[in-house]
Amino acid sequence: MTPEELRAEMPALDRGVYLNTGAGGPSPRRVVEATEDALEFHEYEAPTGAGTYGALFEALEETREVVADHVNVAPESVALTQSTTDGIGRVAAAMDWEPGDVVVRTDQEHSAGILPWERLRETHGVEVRVVEAADGQVDREEWKAAVDGAKLAVFSSLCWTDGCRLPVGELTDIAQDAGARVLVDAVQSVGQRPVDFDAWGADAVAAAGHKWLLAPTGTGFLHVTDAFARDLDPAQVGYMGVEDPEADDWDLKPDARRFETGSVSPVPYAGLREGVATVENVGYDTVTDRIERLTDRLKAGLGDRLVSPERYESGLVAFAADDPIETAERLDDAGIRVRDIPPTGTVRVSVHVFNTADDIDALLDAL
Repeated sequence: MTPEELRAEMPALDRGVYLNTGAGGPSPRRVVEATEDALEFHEYEAPTGAGTYGALFEALEETREVVADHVNVAPESVALTQSTTDGIGRVAAAMDWEPGDVVVRTDQEHSAGILPWERLRETHGVEVRVVEAADGQVDREEWKAAVDGAKLAVFSSLCWTDGCRLPVGELTDIAQDAGARVLVDAVQSVGQRPVDFDAWGADAVAAAGHKWLLAPTGTGFLHVTDAFARDLDPAQVGYMGVEDPEADDWDLKPDARRFETGSVSPVPYAGLREGVATVENVGYDTVTDRIERLTDRLKAGLGDRLVSPERYESGLVAFAADDPIETAERLDDAGIRVRDIPPTGTVRVSVHVFNTADDIDALLDAL
């Protein structure tokens, strides 16, 4: 599939210039049709066929395998969630916190990677240490000092504010050498560049499909290594997360699947499978090459307003504006969808493989 063929399948793009995939990607028809087919099968055929629960379990297992293959981990190490925030929250609630425990995060985290630890600060007396990561630069000595004695280190593989990539493997090694567990927010990476969760070596990675994978909202996934999972006590327990729900002495599943509790809709996950297949069909060489060329064009046009690095980092590009909220609203009125980023007071543009040079030029002309 070419980028042009993908674009032709995306009705949302007929209504304006969409440069906000970092918030949520519009789905192509094939993804929507996959979800519609899944809904009809589940409600029309499964009840008197494979059975409602039989069809559900089969759909979830298929999704788990597709996701696991895409990020290079074992299927059993993947729990299906509703969002990245959901996945991070499940890990936070499952750890055994005591007063004085330390969590380390960067100053570029999304609220999903900030609020759980602030809540733990209030409820459990947890200490939160913050390390600077602007421009994707993390001082290694500062990071090493911060994670010394920490229980958990949390950071994003790609900053949602300016699109910079962080050295996931290196930061993970430093934190784990200090005895800390590592939780990575990878939602801005999956779908716009190839990722290998296993190679990163983190104890847990949370992500979702509704951004760069072009899947429906509600399609989160959480990778947890078996060694870490066995130390986690989920806040909620249901029949899907235990070995034998009928046993008097039931045991939690020994892996990430302990985070799954009860029945969920299989419908959005059909869209996730199709979203993954679509991106893989286009190919990551094509995705990254096109994003790099378009972001280079955008950065050249922005000139001194550019906040993100001139070098290629990702499809997220931030620029300065006197009034970011007003600028985003004005662009929206002109049919160009971007978003303002409150923590940094900037406007962020998201460029994906379905975007074109005309999209970039329309934005620059409007500015």
